[in-house]
Formats: sequence, C-alpha cells, structure tokens
Amino acid sequence: MNESYKELLVKKGKGLKDNLLRVACVFPTVLIALVTLVTGNPICFILVVIFGALDYFVFQWTDLEYEYLYLDKEITVDKIMARTRRKRVTVLDVNKIEIMAPEKSYHLDSYRNRQVSKVTNFSAGHDLPDQPLYWVFYEGNQKILMNLTEDFAKTIKGIAPRKVFTE
Repeated sequence: MNESYKELLVKKGKGLKDNLLRVACVFPTVLIALVTLVTGNPICFILVVIFGALDYFVFQWTDLEYEYLYLDKEITVDKIMARTRRKRVTVLDVNKIEIMAPEKSYHLDSYRNRQVSKVTNFSAGHDLPDQPLYWVFYEGNQKILMNLTEDFAKTIKGIAPRKVFTE
C-alpha cells in the first residue's frame, strides 16, 4: 500500500447541547401528535408534519462525522451528516502548515497566545483512546483542531518533518 495515502474517520460526540436540542424538537412533535389523535384537528396534523420535518433536519445536523483524507501533500476534510450526506469542508496543503502537534505538546507553547482570525473544530470534541487532539496552525491566520491517529500524523511527518510533532 502506498504510504502517501491515509484516511481517518472521526465521529463527533454528542454533547449536552445536541441532546437537549433533539429533545426540545421531539417533545412538541409528540405532544401535538397526541392532540391530533384526540381532536382530529387538521391544523394540528399540519403542525405535526412541519415539526416532523424540523426534527429530521435537527437529527441530521447533530449526527456528524469528519473524514480526513491525506493524499499527495493535501489533507481533505469532509463532513458527513447522519451517514447520508457528505460535504467537503476544507483542503489543507501540507506545505502551508506552520505546525501540527498534540494539544498538550510543548512545541505549541510559542503559538498558544497567537491571535488568529479563524478557529475551526473538526474533532470529536475530546481526546479519543487512540486519537488525541492535534492543533494545526495553517497559513498564519487559521487554527484547526483535529483528532489524529499516530499513524496518520507520522505519514504527514514523513512529508514535513520540521512541522509535524507526535509527542
């Protein structure tokens, strides 16, 4: 297998906010559906359909996965919503990366207080057992948070050894 190709799938964790949003959307739908069954009111039926459609979209937006694909000095990040829809979020050129290191690495000490114009989170939201959080400083004005395996990081380190740190 060619070592210049790696892919990694990271499931974004559902936090309290996502769970509360799901409950806040489903509860009125169920309540209005019960009222519709009891009264037979056609307006309530229309509201059930509208709230059901809203529930569908909320469930799509809160069930996320990120796929990282490394190929020929580019890292492509895709967002997968509810395992059905895929959207390309960004493409990172490895040559434009300033530094890539684990979140708690001492290599990031000089970068921690840097003012950046854009902070992007493509991670699960926390360290995973075999995928720690990595910060990527990109083109001087972007800061990107990703969950990477050691193998994925070492592949990128083979191309840019002075920019990528795994400890």
